Order: sequence, then structure tokens, then C-alpha cells
Amino acid sequence: MFCKKRILFLLFFSAGMLSAQSVILEKSLSPRIANYNIDVELDTSNRILNGRETLIWLNTSDKTVQDLHFHLYLNAFRNSKSTFMIESGGRHRSNLIDKNGWGFINIDKINIAGREMIDYLEFLQPDTDHPDDKTVCRVPLFRSLKPGQKIEVEIEFTAKLPSPPFARTGAKADYYFVGQWFPKIGVFENGAWNCHQFHSTTEFYADYGVYNVHINVPQGYIVGATGLEQEVVQNDNGTATHFYHAEDVHDFAWTASPDFVEFHGKEQDVDIRVLMQRDVAYQGERHLKAAKFSVRYFQDWYGDYPFPNLTVVDPRRGAGGSGGMEYPTLITAGTAYGLPEGVYLPELVILHEFGHNYWYHLLASNEFEESWLDEGINSYTEAKIMDHIFNGAGAINVGDFQLGNQQMHRMRYISFADYDPMLRRGWEYYSSGSYGTNSYSRPAVILLTLDNYLGADVMRKVMQEYVRKWRFKHPKTQDFVDVVNAVSGQDMSWYFDQILYSNAKLDYSLAGIYSKRITKPRGIDFDDDMVIAESDSAEIEAEADTLETELSEDSLAAVNSSEIEKKVWYESGISVRRLGEFKFPV
Repeated sequence: MFCKKRILFLLFFSAGMLSAQSVILEKSLSPRIANYNIDVELDTSNRILNGRETLIWLNTSDKTVQDLHFHLYLNAFRNSKSTFMIESGGRHRSNLIDKNGWGFINIDKINIAGREMIDYLEFLQPDTDHPDDKTVCRVPLFRSLKPGQKIEVEIEFTAKLPSPPFARTGAKADYYFVGQWFPKIGVFENGAWNCHQFHSTTEFYADYGVYNVHINVPQGYIVGATGLEQEVVQNDNGTATHFYHAEDVHDFAWTASPDFVEFHGKEQDVDIRVLMQRDVAYQGERHLKAAKFSVRYFQDWYGDYPFPNLTVVDPRRGAGGSGGMEYPTLITAGTAYGLPEGVYLPELVILHEFGHNYWYHLLASNEFEESWLDEGINSYTEAKIMDHIFNGAGAINVGDFQLGNQQMHRMRYISFADYDPMLRRGWEYYSSGSYGTNSYSRPAVILLTLDNYLGADVMRKVMQEYVRKWRFKHPKTQDFVDVVNAVSGQDMSWYFDQILYSNAKLDYSLAGIYSKRITKPRGIDFDDDMVIAESDSAEIEAEADTLETELSEDSLAAVNSSEIEKKVWYESGISVRRLGEFKFPV
């Protein structure tokens, strides 16, 4: 059984009637701390976004706020001196940006509570000593914001998308995927701002809210975005304005292209829209099928997806830097020409990215500081579902070659497992490879092992309770551990302490297998004519009795007692060796 989707509180008002104040008055599933009204115009000739943003931010803490901190993510692609470019070496999900491909975001005006503040804006580098990084900025408040008060911030900004799409966002020819594109407020918690620089080995962290976004693009462009499209207005200047509304989300992304081919379907109570590139549109039904089973299994196994829709985007050829990414109700996939049916790349990516709508969206953990809570849990659920659907070969099944999804994660884990503890801030791992292993494959293996230890039924109850208890909140690592302990009825500290705070490798090997025939005793103390020791004879008779009871009546008619007595008996066993430092009962 599933909860009914909430009915959007919309009466199809005109764009102007959805005022900044109205976005925080509707019935909510989340605290709705950061609420945005944004108008953006895409200049396709220059890859430029011209934007106007009204933010209504609510202080839900018990502390007085003296300033506001914002993420300016697109400045990661501003020059080679940004933290992101220094750490990544200029390569991340794509090749190095060429000389004309740089992106940026500039705040042109910022008005807070009626006062122009652009002259007071300053850039911060809270994590590293990269003085040229401009991905975080601070604006002071001349009137302190007390607990329970809200403030309105008006911003005008100009942004340029990188080309080709780089690290999740950008443009390629007339394909645009627009992510992390607007000035985005940080999270105020524990009396301070959590607003990290954009690192190459981190993703995102934000508060929930309501978004009203008007996207102005050339007529003929097909648009996909977070939330639901409410209206499309055809303008006299050859552009069209698409109005999207999204409730209880902590991010907003969109895409536009004239070359999308649309596929539509429905799974349970979720409307699915797939936007395929024209040259691989023949794979549209395959993408739609994968989206359907993703929705079905996550809702059946882990809990309600409380949104009415899902959009899947296929990136343009040469725009792979925007592939394999997740935003609320909007995900990107990725495929290739001539991909065999048994290479489950589209299915794996779509399932994985939809899974983020649970572990990243419904449960908004801090991906800067605890990436495993999203990527790792998601890799675990991906492995469970893919191998279940494809009978243990949830990665590749071509000819005589099969590779399970769980096997794939274990191979990756063993390669890098001893470099770092699993719980570490994203930019502090030994290497990007260690970040990847400790964020994806190591937690996947750890949780699959826990699944085997507790039992699949108990582990599924753990995951369901974790979703139920922490949806629309910011869970931490200890919150997950507490749910495991409560549901299982066991104190699993001995397990998680090794996982989270050490680099002990969980690696047991089957070092030997033996099977030997049981022969009659020989030697000085035994007669040569003695067939077998009395104790062994009694065991053989007991096993023969067991064998007789297990045989069907028809089989018994063909087997007489003399044949059973003639059976040869064997002793078999295995030797298990612990290769890593992680101690686990065998």
C-alpha cells in the first residue's frame, strides 16, 4: 500500500500571482527554510544565463544570525585557480575545459531587506588556502535575524555555462543541462554556516523549500526541470517561458534542447517522462522500462516516493559531463551506440540516480562531510535491486560472461579499501580513487555484509525505518547507526566502529577446500580385517537411515539396503583466512 500523493496547492494562477510570500504558506512536508522565486533567460548565442532571484530564508535555529553565506558553484569553472580545478587537475566527468569553455557566476546586485549590499559582499575560503576561489561568498546583515524570523533577499546575477558540460553542468551545441546555477544559500546549523567551497570530490548540501522558476528559452526548445510544469507562454520575441513549481525540494535543475524525443509512462502513482537524444531514441523504451522498475522497487522495498513525477534526461553526444547525475524529480542517465541488451549500463545508471531521490533528496544528508550516507547507501540498494532483477548478473550478462553488481562493488572496494577511514570529509581523502571507493563501493560491501548478518528481512526494515524517521531532515551517520541498533535489537558498535573510524579491510578468503574418503582404520592397534571403527559405523547407519527417509517412495523401490551399505563416505571441509584487519564472525 502507498500513501496518496499530496495535492499541489495550485489554482493555476498567473506567474505574477505566485508572490514571494505565498511560497511559505502552503501545507508542507519539510521545514521550507530556503524558498526561491527565480526568473532566468537563456542566451543561447553566448551560453549566458541572466537571472533574477528572490530568496525568502527562515531562521529555524535557536541562534541569532548576523550574516548570510551563499554557494556560487559555477565559479568552480571560472579559472584554473579555483579549488575545484586545482583539486581535479581540470578533469572531472569530462575533458579539460578548452580556452573558450570557461563558466562563471557573478552577483550583479543584492538587496537585503530593502538595502543594496553588493559593496559588502566578500568571498570566503573556509576549507583551503586557495585565495582565488570564489565559490563561497558572505554578505553581512545590518539587522540581526532572530530565531523564527525570515528575511527577503533579492539578487540579480549573470552566469555562463561551461562547455562542454563539465562536472555535471554545461552546454554542448544546442543542448543545455543547467545545474548548480544560481546563488544558493548555505545551511545554518549548530550556530554557524555550513557552506563549503566546491571541491572536486564533494557534492551538495542544502535546506528544503519551495521553488517557482520561470525559464525563458527559444521557442521549439523542449524543457525538463525539477517539479511540475504549470504553464508555457509563447512570447512575441521568439522565446517561450516555461513556469515550473516544486515543493519541498532542496535544489532545482533544468535542461533544454530542441532535439529531445519524449517518451511517457506511469509506474504505480508516478508519471515518468524520458527525454532522449534523437540519435539514440531507439533506446527510449529501454530507458522508460528502467525508470519504471526503479520506481516500483524503491516504493515497494523502501517507502513512498512523495512526488508525482520523474524526468529522465539522456545527455547529448559529447556532453557526458552532465550524465549520471541526480536532482529532485530530475535525473540524467547516459548510454552509447550499439549497447548490447546484456550490458546494463542504462538500467544501472537510471536506478542509481533515481535512488538518490531517496538517499539524497528525501534524506538530505551532508554530502560534503558524509558522502557515504548518500552514495554508499545508494550503491547498496542499487546492488540489491539490480542483482535481484537480473538474477545475480546485475552489471553484465553477455554470452558466457556474467558480472554481478555486488561483485563489481567488491572488486572496487578491495582495490582501495585500506587508504582511508570511511567517514571523512570529501576533500580530505587520500585520493579521488579513495574518495570514490569509500563513498560508493566500500559502504555498499559493508551494508551487503550487514544484510547477510542481520538477514534480508531485518535489513529491509532498517532501511524502511530510516526513510520513515529521517525523511525531509538532515540525518547524520550516528542517526543511521541508531536505526540499525533499534530495529535489529543489537548493539552494532563493534561493527560500525571498524567501518567508520579505521581503514581496516573486510576481506576473508576461502583459502582451501578438501574432501577425503573415510577409510577403515589401519595400523598396530587395528586388525586388517576391521572394516571401520564402531563409532564411524554407527554414524554411517544413522546417515543411511536419514537418506532412506529423504527418498521418495518411488525411489525407495529402486534402492535396497544392500546398495546403501555399499555407499562410500567422505569428510569435506574448508579453510577460511582473514586477509584484512577487520574482524567479523565467520
